Amino acid sequence: MNSTTPSTPPSATGHSSLSWIGCAFAFSLAFNFIAVCLLILACAGLLLRETSFSDDTHNLSEKYLVGSRTARNRVAVVRLDGVIMEGMLSHVHKQIEQAASDNDVKSVVLRVNSPGGTITASDDLYRRILKLRDGDPLHNHPAKPLVTSFGSIAASGGYYVAAPAQLILAEPRTITGSIGVYGSFPNVQKLADTYGATFTTIKAGEIKDMGGMFKEMTPRERQVIQDQIDDAYVRFLDIIEKGRPKLTKAVMLERFRVSPINPDLRVRPAAEPYERYRADGGVFNGSKAKDLGLVDSIGFLEDAVQEAAKLAGLSEYRGIEYLKPKNLTDILLNARASSTPWDSLQATMSPRLWYLDPSHELAVRLSRVTTP
Repeated sequence: MNSTTPSTPPSATGHSSLSWIGCAFAFSLAFNFIAVCLLILACAGLLLRETSFSDDTHNLSEKYLVGSRTARNRVAVVRLDGVIMEGMLSHVHKQIEQAASDNDVKSVVLRVNSPGGTITASDDLYRRILKLRDGDPLHNHPAKPLVTSFGSIAASGGYYVAAPAQLILAEPRTITGSIGVYGSFPNVQKLADTYGATFTTIKAGEIKDMGGMFKEMTPRERQVIQDQIDDAYVRFLDIIEKGRPKLTKAVMLERFRVSPINPDLRVRPAAEPYERYRADGGVFNGSKAKDLGLVDSIGFLEDAVQEAAKLAGLSEYRGIEYLKPKNLTDILLNARASSTPWDSLQATMSPRLWYLDPSHELAVRLSRVTTP
């Protein structure tokens, strides 16, 4: 009788090895596929940034707003929306350049909807707007009447850049003012002391580590920063007086009495009157700003366009605004190719001086990090 020898079952070790090899191969394939896709997208972004799809090589498209659709003479609306901050103003700059160079644009309305921003970006934008108003002989750009229209907010740096306008219109509920300067310098020394963390600073220059996160400011260091803030504050007042001669420094610093508004004394007791001044750093609504001479009249965008046309002596005109284009890099990547979220985080968390309504600081810092 023949006996059948049972076959040896497959080794568990062999199955395990094959499984690991298969997983490794699948992982490698997926990794390489993703890497190739990222490489293609990166190359496309670099290429498209240099092609004719870039915002910098084409005129902005125009959108009709008001007036005669067939009129050749134009009143251009230049829109400033959002924070005035380095790296976030390319579209505003492009609008200004196009309005300045277009001979059919006879006057300009600066439409401001901004809480302000950094002192350097605000001052640079002010310079560009001033050149738009006064003309640029170097580039053969003529002077053009300038009217400013305030939207929901035009505070601090938003007011600073509006100063060159021959006429400022605000909506009744516009938030404006916030004429002042401030700087925030985070300090975590107590937190470090609590957890026993130490930091060693090696420096050359007595106050080189001024404003550092891991030490308290000395009175001398604080005064150095205060001097910078005061210098920027005086510059702010100078800019206002230059654009609006009635608002001298004395007027801007003159105190006035305010009676609190209390619609229902049954809900809360009457508050005591208090004092303010125009350049105290606080905000005013559009109606109060008109009473204080910070704006010329109450009106909306279409009213500002009409006023700009009058200043240019136009009986027939076409009011237009410039559209913000999307290049192919934005469409494909939905992000700026020139900066990363880490770059934005570093930029926005760095201590700096602001022409900004302080109530918007956190929103500004977050938007700078998350804006694509």
